[in-house]
Amino acid sequence: MTAITFDTLKFANRLKAGGVSSTQAEAEAEALSDVFEANMSELATKADLRELETNLRHEITDLRKDMHVLGQSMVIKLGSLVVVAVGALAAVLKLL
Repeated sequence: MTAITFDTLKFANRLKAGGVSSTQAEAEAEALSDVFEANMSELATKADLRELETNLRHEITDLRKDMHVLGQSMVIKLGSLVVVAVGALAAVLKLL
């Protein structure tokens, strides 16, 4: 993972220049640094996004295959239904 640097000294010096006490500025800089470190593990990296993209592409491909199979199944069932209906109609017409 790429490290993101946070300059606590620069941050504390800016706070001090803005009128914040030295102790408070240093405490805020350390606290903010801790927050950055804790949240860095939750960020997605480019590798994470590439892996997700690959997985999604595979899932989409699988879904397309499934849809094709379902489409073929529907055609077969509809064809069977038409054959049965025509056969039943022919039988009824023959009896009349």
